[in-house]
Amino acid sequence: MDRKEFFSQIGVGAAALLVPACLGGLTGCSKSVSAPTNVDFTIDVSTGSLATNGGYLVQNGVLVARTTSGSFLAVSAACTHEGTNVKYVSSSNSFTCPNHNAQFNSTGAVTQGPATTSLTKYNTTLTGTSLRVYS
Repeated sequence: MDRKEFFSQIGVGAAALLVPACLGGLTGCSKSVSAPTNVDFTIDVSTGSLATNGGYLVQNGVLVARTTSGSFLAVSAACTHEGTNVKYVSSSNSFTCPNHNAQFNSTGAVTQGPATTSLTKYNTTLTGTSLRVYS
């Protein structure tokens, strides 16, 4: 076996090992992540993490954050790359995934990969201390 044939065989062997891992849903391969649909819930923002500017929480698959200026944002919580819950970074008013460092702006748009799909943005309406989050 010559060198070219040897490396060709190694490439085929490596591919044979990786394909089952991707099909089996193991980490290391992107997977399809879908955002919650028909979202409509209410949160009391007078207590808990949303009572303070910069705080956030995840409820019903949605990350709800209170910006440093006091407004509210809501996006799908699962990173579109592999489904790890993103975190809100109040200092930059953005979202980041702790798994592979994908980053999203305040509207959920990708600003740094490996994610290539935006987070789904949801509507918020504040009435008194009740925050409605809806599709």
